[in-house]
Amino acid sequence: MAWDMYGAMDASAAWMMTSTWDLAHLALLFAMWVVMMAGMMLPSAGPVLLLYACVIRKSPEAERTAAHVYAFAGGYLAVWTAFSLIATILQRALAEWLLLTPMMEARDPLFGGVLLMLAGVYQFTPFKRACLDSCRSPAEFLTRHWKSGVGGGFYLGVANGLYCLGCCWALMLLLFVGGVMNLWWIAALTVFVLLEKVAPFGAQGGRLSGLLIFGMGLWSLTQFFS
Repeated sequence: MAWDMYGAMDASAAWMMTSTWDLAHLALLFAMWVVMMAGMMLPSAGPVLLLYACVIRKSPEAERTAAHVYAFAGGYLAVWTAFSLIATILQRALAEWLLLTPMMEARDPLFGGVLLMLAGVYQFTPFKRACLDSCRSPAEFLTRHWKSGVGGGFYLGVANGLYCLGCCWALMLLLFVGGVMNLWWIAALTVFVLLEKVAPFGAQGGRLSGLLIFGMGLWSLTQFFS
């Protein structure tokens, strides 16, 4: 669909050009967000999923390792599915308010600049740092929140997903700046989230990136007012 948007939009992306957003079209938009969030966020959950699998393999429930891991991943994705629902509603509202183009990106530098500045400031908040610390410490997370059984795996997935959401929600809003269907922008955000969570200096890099994102927002505002 993303590739099709740069053409005539007469194939898999044609449904996004409808003037009447009925339940079927909203369901497609929601499905698009769910798939996109799964593709963007599951890679960054890899370390905790692998560690969880190792722990289960050494427990009395070793024969059900796969079920536990799928339950964990399911709980994690449940959180991002809920976010996808909110993002779908937000996207339709922004389109109705004429803040997004048909390419699903910010229509003017003012709106884009405000989102960039919001994301930049959020990188420095204590809540962001607390959520990122939890995401970067899978062993500590599992120790603190451990619950046994497959149901416990789902609970752990939800808990980890909530920390991940607290860490990354502002960055995900930047999809409305670069374009919800811009593959390069999606890839850049995915790599950034992954590095922030697993790279040795990811936490410090996240704060430095906050300055960069905020600066991009200021530059965008100057373009609007100039």
